[in-house]
Amino acid sequence: IAYYVSAYCDMVNAGTIQMGDKINICVPTGNFGNILAGYFAKQMGLPVHKFICASNRNNVLTDFFKNQGTYDRNRPFYTTDSPSMDILISSNLERLLFYISGQNDKVVSDLMGQLSRDGRYSLAKELFEKIAEDFDAGYCDDVQTAETIRKLWDEEHYLADTHTAVAVRVYENYRRTTLDKTP
Repeated sequence: IAYYVSAYCDMVNAGTIQMGDKINICVPTGNFGNILAGYFAKQMGLPVHKFICASNRNNVLTDFFKNQGTYDRNRPFYTTDSPSMDILISSNLERLLFYISGQNDKVVSDLMGQLSRDGRYSLAKELFEKIAEDFDAGYCDDVQTAETIRKLWDEEHYLADTHTAVAVRVYENYRRTTLDKTP
C-alpha cells in the first residue's frame, strides 16, 4: 500500500499530476496480491481511476475480467519468462471478492467451492459490475514481452525485467484500445 502512495507522491512532485488527480495503476500479477494492495490504497483515499491487471500467457485473470467474472482454471498451464505470473489459481482474488461482496463469506465460500469442485465459477452480474468499475485487464506472451524489453532499451535505455515488460505492454494496449489518457 505504501508503495502506491509513494509513487503517487513521486508523480505529484515530478509535476506529472496535481494532488488529487486520478491515476491508473497497471500491475503485472499472477496471484493478485500486489494489485489488491493498490485497491486497498484506493479504499484509503488514493485517487485511482483504474487498476489494469497485466498477465502473461497464463491469462486466467485477464479472462476473468474480460469474460464478465467467469474464472476458469480448466486450461493448459504454461511455463513462461515471467514466472511469478505462472498460476492458474489466484489466491488473492478471493480476498477482493470478499470485500466487493460486502464481506459476505458465504458467497466467497460458495465460489471457492465451485472452483475446487468444478475448476470454475461465475460471479453474479451485480458483483462483477462492482469489480469492473475499478479493474480492467490484458495479457501478453513471451514474444511480446521480449519485444517490449527491446523497445524500452532502444527508446529509453531502460533494461526492464520480464514482469515489468508485461505490464508496460498491457498498459500500452489498454491505452490504445480504451483511449484512456489518465496518467
